[in-house]
Amino acid sequence: MPTAPSEDDVIAWFDSLSNWGRWGPDDALGTLNLITPDVRRKAAATVTEGISVSCSWDVPAGELGVERTVTAVDLAADARGRIGWSLERISAMTFHGYALTHLDALCHIFWDGHMYNGRSTQLVSDETGAEQLAITDAGGGIVTRGVLLDVAAARGVPWLEPGDGAYPEDLEAAEARQGVGVEAGDGVFLRTGYGRWRHETGKVSPMEAGITQPGWQAACLPWLRERDVAFIGADTANDVSPSGYSNIALPVHVIGLVAMGLWLLDNADLEELAATCERLARWQFLLSVNPLRLTGLTGSAVNPIATF
Repeated sequence: MPTAPSEDDVIAWFDSLSNWGRWGPDDALGTLNLITPDVRRKAAATVTEGISVSCSWDVPAGELGVERTVTAVDLAADARGRIGWSLERISAMTFHGYALTHLDALCHIFWDGHMYNGRSTQLVSDETGAEQLAITDAGGGIVTRGVLLDVAAARGVPWLEPGDGAYPEDLEAAEARQGVGVEAGDGVFLRTGYGRWRHETGKVSPMEAGITQPGWQAACLPWLRERDVAFIGADTANDVSPSGYSNIALPVHVIGLVAMGLWLLDNADLEELAATCERLARWQFLLSVNPLRLTGLTGSAVNPIATF
């Protein structure tokens, strides 16, 4: 088993892996700058079968989903005509956490009083929401080549156990098994098999048994920076938990969002995607992620679509 980096090493990566100023002092896109027109054109060229796969969980009603009130009106028996309708009011939706598929905006995480590219955390408040680095910065959508790295399959296990992190060696083993290489501008999904665990157990959140989940080990951060990945996702909330670090408990979120400007997609359902990749014997696809243009918000529920 690879050795986890020390906490001092991880914290030092905040500076050595930083993208602050890389795309100018006013940049708000971070690693989405790596998705160039050429990258999008190459991604579109991967579509040959015309098959699309959703990578999102259904959003349930209730504590882990949305609070909603549905009204249905049927005028069929009314003298005014046959028309009827139904509508709803969504009064609450908490997408951050361990259940719903969502995209984190760059304002979601702070470190030492700053957000990505040196923005002050004072730019986020109850009154105004996020004045900068909100989810609307990705309002044009994220369209790029997606790559699934099926680490569970590469290890030959149904799923990684809670607290088991994927290391760069796992990523490269998955690349070798699948015959694919991660390139600049890619969106990379990590399959830990946790989605299979959710489907088979019927459980939704690791909170039921304490905050434990598989995910990216912090050791992957230099690898992701070297490959110039545009954004990452996983079938968990990305960070392996517990991470083993006390001062920087969520290193992938902190170093990724704040230092690198690396966008994160939490809690994808990658099981149908993995099955499709295996059936077609290819692990690259056109990937689109389109957040709602929610002014001042720190993220958005999303439905990532992989097209083959």
